[in-house]
Amino acid sequence: MILLDGKKTSADIKEEIALEVAELRRRKDITPHLAAVIVGSDGASITYVNAKVKACERVGFESSLIRLPEDTSEEELLNEISILNVDNDIDGFIVQLPLPKHIDEQKIIMAIDPEKDVDGFHPTNVGKMALNLPTFISATPFGILELLDRYNVETSGKHVVVIGRSHIVGSPMSILLAQKRKIGNATVTLTHSRTKNLKEITLQADIIIAAIGIPEFLKADMVKDEVTIIDVGITRVPDSRKKSGYRLLGDVAFEEVSKKAAFITPVPGGVGPMTIAMLLKNTLLACKNKI
Repeated sequence: MILLDGKKTSADIKEEIALEVAELRRRKDITPHLAAVIVGSDGASITYVNAKVKACERVGFESSLIRLPEDTSEEELLNEISILNVDNDIDGFIVQLPLPKHIDEQKIIMAIDPEKDVDGFHPTNVGKMALNLPTFISATPFGILELLDRYNVETSGKHVVVIGRSHIVGSPMSILLAQKRKIGNATVTLTHSRTKNLKEITLQADIIIAAIGIPEFLKADMVKDEVTIIDVGITRVPDSRKKSGYRLLGDVAFEEVSKKAAFITPVPGGVGPMTIAMLLKNTLLACKNKI
């Protein structure tokens, strides 16, 4: 069994980006700039955004963090986005999700300039991704492609089963892996909460991408030997033995499934670190697109 180490791979990618940024500075006196907007005080969101700011420093990016109170109106947030859209110093920006309930997330995503949408959520970028045109691929699917590529996991002609159909992971992964691309050319089955006989389907899979949000959902009796497992799930489960009071679990019962797998991502330390690395990669792309 080979562990698909997202922590190490993301560190490698950041190193590559840092070298490219240094070269950009030397040749063109340009420094990529990523901005992040966060509304409210959701603990997980703040931790995630702070990690993004730290990652920017590491690779030599400039970064801006715009913190808005929980009671910020939709109109105020749209105004903030309008300012970022026309700010030439900002190459790309993200609006951290989830947003407070009184704000329409889709309306916010639609307001972002697609050329600065480094999260890859704008319908223009999703459409280009679906048509296999050059665009920003959203960070988590992009990270999964990169992990499979760097560990030389063969996808061509393989049967991939995706569990979960979210717009952020499941749906784009099913499209990307079916496309004619280096990490693609797979036969993909997209499954979800209404799928019948799921176990029968997963037992046929060469590669499983679990993104359903249910801790340890995928068990050993649901997979065949030598399967490749990508675990996208991450759930905090109370654990009094831990200093933090909780432990992190993925969608896969790692201990039992890893015994049958050829490749598997751990949780934490698998897909998670890749997400930030690919956000940086998208920001670098946005910067280069302007040159």
